[in-house]
Amino acid sequence: MSGLAGERTLMRIHIGERDKFEGRPLYEAIVLLLRRRGFAGATVFRGIMGFGASAGIHTEKVLRLSLDLPIVVESVETEEKIQAVLPDLDRMIGGGLITLERARVIVYRPEG
Repeated sequence: MSGLAGERTLMRIHIGERDKFEGRPLYEAIVLLLRRRGFAGATVFRGIMGFGASAGIHTEKVLRLSLDLPIVVESVETEEKIQAVLPDLDRMIGGGLITLERARVIVYRPEG
């Protein structure tokens, strides 16, 4: 077992594929921020359909919206690290949703 095993926090960041931060895709900027902050890892998921606060449907079936599909960035980390990065994420994310929930990490094995 590693130092990550035990009670941790799962952070999900819901944004759009077209969202940008300082000229780069927002999801990429978020992952790089989490890496700089020493997070154990992060994964980006691209949705095939969804809607948010604007109630506009985003789907791969609609050509004009197909480049703005839902994106979710997930990371499991200590509550302290997540709370410390939230102000930076708040500054980066124009429209989106961040959720936090408790997670129990059973196994975490970094490569090597």
